[in-house]
Amino acid sequence: MAPRYRVLVTRPLSPEGMKLFEARPDIAVEVVPGPDRKTFLAKLADCDGLLVSLDKVDEEALSIAPRLRVVARFGVGYDTVDIAGCTRRRIPAMVVNGTNDLAVAEHAMMFMLNLAKRAQHYDAAVRAGRWRLDPGPAQGELAGRTVLVVGYGRIGTRVARYCTAFGMKVMVYDPYYAHPRIAADGHMPVLDLADAMGKADVITLHCPLSEETKDLINPRTIAAMKKGVWFINTARGGLVDEAALAEGLRGGRIAVAAIDVFKQEPPDPANPLLHLPNVLTSPHFAAGTVECLARMSHQAVKNVIDALDGHPDPAMVINGEVIGANR
Repeated sequence: MAPRYRVLVTRPLSPEGMKLFEARPDIAVEVVPGPDRKTFLAKLADCDGLLVSLDKVDEEALSIAPRLRVVARFGVGYDTVDIAGCTRRRIPAMVVNGTNDLAVAEHAMMFMLNLAKRAQHYDAAVRAGRWRLDPGPAQGELAGRTVLVVGYGRIGTRVARYCTAFGMKVMVYDPYYAHPRIAADGHMPVLDLADAMGKADVITLHCPLSEETKDLINPRTIAAMKKGVWFINTARGGLVDEAALAEGLRGGRIAVAAIDVFKQEPPDPANPLLHLPNVLTSPHFAAGTVECLARMSHQAVKNVIDALDGHPDPAMVINGEVIGANR
């Protein structure tokens, strides 16, 4: 059977995903990991489907892909996709809901435990021959601390449960989630973000990036934070004014920070956050477990195939209004 559809994939996929494509001889798949912008745009003209990582699918890209029938993200964030542009063209924009929440929530907890127990510092000390006599900041315990979970979606809800299991007091800020439900889950819903930041010992971000949440962490919100707070971001770099965060870390308002995501990725080597001793980082890979990558690959490919077959899963479609229009 000659291929009917052409799909461009911009990142390697786990075998679980590739097997789905291999079972469809009517779909020709080209995998081009991490293409530069010029290469990416050059391959769009005859694409019926896109499966992208963090590549920007903007108006420029959409305008040169007249055959495009689906934009599928390898992930749950969609700030790199022009949703309005997709909607105008009746193209479903799809994400892999429910596949990475466990891995990212565990990563946030790993960060939290590392900040508390100073694992990297003590490992380096032992390797350098320093035993017990350590003048640095003391270890802490999670139990009894108050954590502010910002965003109560799939990941935020897991993090809140994990924090509760560690004996932490959990506050939740999410203006779009029903407060009675948060309270029913055993957590404290908060209305005033700045006020909650002044009470939290730990702040962890789990909200999407939008015009409303861009630079949510800024000089004003940092000034409202409790002195010595721990800060964690496994969501999106654009949520944070990085210069303000660095200043907060240098001045002691924020004791330590753990960051998986940056505004520019990879970050500029001159980024001050990379040169502060009280910052722990990872390379936007909180969802990078073997198990999670397999789930994400399978669902992302399924999203592409479902859309090409004319029945995209509504639970995975961001711009759900296009589904009825395409039927």
